[in-house]
Amino acid sequence: MIAERKKIVRFDVWYHPVMAQILEASPDVVLQTVARDQPPAVILQALRSCQVYQVPSARDELPRPWCVTEALLCQLPDLLCVSTNGAGFDTVDVEACTRAGVLVVNQSGANAQSVAEATVGLMLDCARRISESDRRLRWERGFSREDLMGSELCGKTLGLVGIGEIGTRVARIAQALGMQVLAHDPLLSAEQIGQRGAASCTLQSLLQHSDVVSMHCPRLASTLNLMNASAFAAMRKGAVFINTARGGLHDEAALYDTLACGHLGAAGIDVWDQEPPALDHPLLGLENVVGLYHTAGVTHEARKRMGAWAAEQILQVLRGEPGPRMVNPQAFDVFRQRLKASDHRDT
Repeated sequence: MIAERKKIVRFDVWYHPVMAQILEASPDVVLQTVARDQPPAVILQALRSCQVYQVPSARDELPRPWCVTEALLCQLPDLLCVSTNGAGFDTVDVEACTRAGVLVVNQSGANAQSVAEATVGLMLDCARRISESDRRLRWERGFSREDLMGSELCGKTLGLVGIGEIGTRVARIAQALGMQVLAHDPLLSAEQIGQRGAASCTLQSLLQHSDVVSMHCPRLASTLNLMNASAFAAMRKGAVFINTARGGLHDEAALYDTLACGHLGAAGIDVWDQEPPALDHPLLGLENVVGLYHTAGVTHEARKRMGAWAAEQILQVLRGEPGPRMVNPQAFDVFRQRLKASDHRDT
């Protein structure tokens, strides 16, 4: 007998059509899209019947009960693989998946160029006060051009907290603008950081010597509120802070206080504790803050790559082959054993 098709379940968040096109062209899988407003019993029934769960990376796109926790995994004995939409995996308890023999894969790198370009865009916006000038030109008169005087990035120092796929691209663009680049990344050696276009340094040294500090590290227990009141105080007076990585890496109240008192010059924020932030969020009330709605990686090109990479990687791992972007590769052998057992049950 022929093995039954493996089932992939995803929620009704926006996906590029290429994902469905690739999966629907495969005779080995079936794709089901579930509306988030369905009754919990209906959603749970769909998840219980799937072997692959395609899960949003952004925390506020996914109702809490459907985040991949140990409690949810206990209810999904047939689940083999969790695939996240983007590079992040805030919605997935990776350690619990590893214990359960569930492989976790992501789409790291698919939106790297988009996020890098947005990061540099925020740097330029903050330095040259572009959004502030636009707002005042639309609503005010009686100010001079010098009231909106900005600064050049050329000759300044950029500090990258993390220099992975995105940070490396930001470093390359910053160098083209004539900036010096420092980086702190405990996962890389000084030689590796140098090969990626930056000089290695400690976090404290980076904060003290950078005119712009940009976050490019994952959201982990060790990085939550990494940028707190003391970290902001250690930054240069007038420096710019950028976060296009993950909400929770910086303390929003501390950032507000540091900007409001004039210690920092500006901030460009793409990611928030709650997304979207409330209309009356204190940071959005500051003229020297440029805010985005977690859109740094949301481009036509990035979304197409994310959809295609996710579909192709799912098919690859379901063939028993290692995926190119496995978050917990240590779980692959157990995953493959469970995949073979699943195939035997189907025949």
